[in-house]
Amino acid sequence: MTSILIKNVWLDRDTVDIFIEGNIIRNIGKNLDVNAQQTIDGSRKAVIPGLINGHGHAAMTLFRGWGDDMPLEQWLYDRIWPREAKMTEEDVYWGVKLACLEMIKTGTTCANDMYTMFNATAQAATDMGIRMVAAPTIWDFFDKKNTEAAKKQTLQYLKDAQKYSSRITFAAAPHAIYTVSSELLQWSHDFANDHNLLIHLHLAESRTEHDNAVQQFGLSPVRYLHKLGLLSPRLILAHVVWLDEEEIKMLADHEVKIVHNPNSNLKMASGYQFKYMEMKHAGITIGLGTDGCASSNNLDLIEAMKTASLLQKAWRYDPTLFSAQDALDCVTINGAKILRLHTGKIEAGRLADLCLIDLNCAAFTPNFNFVSNLVYAANGSCVDTVICDGRILMQNKQVPGEQEILDRAAAIAYRLMKK
Repeated sequence: MTSILIKNVWLDRDTVDIFIEGNIIRNIGKNLDVNAQQTIDGSRKAVIPGLINGHGHAAMTLFRGWGDDMPLEQWLYDRIWPREAKMTEEDVYWGVKLACLEMIKTGTTCANDMYTMFNATAQAATDMGIRMVAAPTIWDFFDKKNTEAAKKQTLQYLKDAQKYSSRITFAAAPHAIYTVSSELLQWSHDFANDHNLLIHLHLAESRTEHDNAVQQFGLSPVRYLHKLGLLSPRLILAHVVWLDEEEIKMLADHEVKIVHNPNSNLKMASGYQFKYMEMKHAGITIGLGTDGCASSNNLDLIEAMKTASLLQKAWRYDPTLFSAQDALDCVTINGAKILRLHTGKIEAGRLADLCLIDLNCAAFTPNFNFVSNLVYAANGSCVDTVICDGRILMQNKQVPGEQEILDRAAAIAYRLMKK
């Protein structure tokens, strides 16, 4: 069994040692007297839980900068979907490897991902060593033939999922209410219940989606799901900007989980009045996500924490709201609750997913308040070392094989856009 000893690292205003055995944090204390296969000097570093990206589309790193400054619907129909239709398994594999590289470099150890070509995504995440909830997107565009094909494909992917690392968790992923029929939505719900899976769905992202739902279904997006009986504790909704107090109560009553994507929402002008305080007070568990690189351009959750916090303060004219600690909770313990993982805290018995933050930089000088500095002053470049499932993925800011990933992904992206 592999073991790691981190010596003299800063945790909760104290300096401690952390002993990792296998994939578990076994002990935390001062001057631990243990034998470890590898020792890491934690001096001038702080330890935090590995960050959890609650919503993304990893392979869309290949679309970074392709289709910027466009309305959401035009962006999807004219720039993204036509190119995605031409992607191969190899394209997705290297796009996901690039995403994993970027996430590792910025402190993310787990991602909740939604994309096509499950096998390419799962293999890339397995090879890179991160933890991933991989949900293959399905849609039918209200066509019965597509509905049956989506069901068949999902069942096959569920079988395929058995061959991957235990770090890879399979989930259901109907894309959105404007691309998925009520039949396929209800089938996804039953499928997830039958196999004890999470469900990952975009909802109430834009005003257009909201207004079209009212016109097409006679109900707002949340009420539409409620009518179909699809609200449940296993449901994870991304975005959820356009909703009212009654809908918040519906979500809370059914223990639905929400992932806020502030940078994507702002860049796509989907909306900025995310009702964090109302949802939190209702008891809803809220995480943070970056969305894909085509809509937010990077996968830096530390940057996303700052945006989320400042956005709440700005639109409510209250600087006390969404504190730095609230932001950090969203990408650690809240993210772990949403994805049903025993991570999110640095404590004995939890999975060994953690990051060491370099304190020897301007963002942490002076260091009156570490969490405040992390959220408001730093960005992903402050991450020095990343450990996931007890394995070192990055040390001294270096990830093995990163140049090959950059070169291969860039070549694929340029070729894809020429097709």
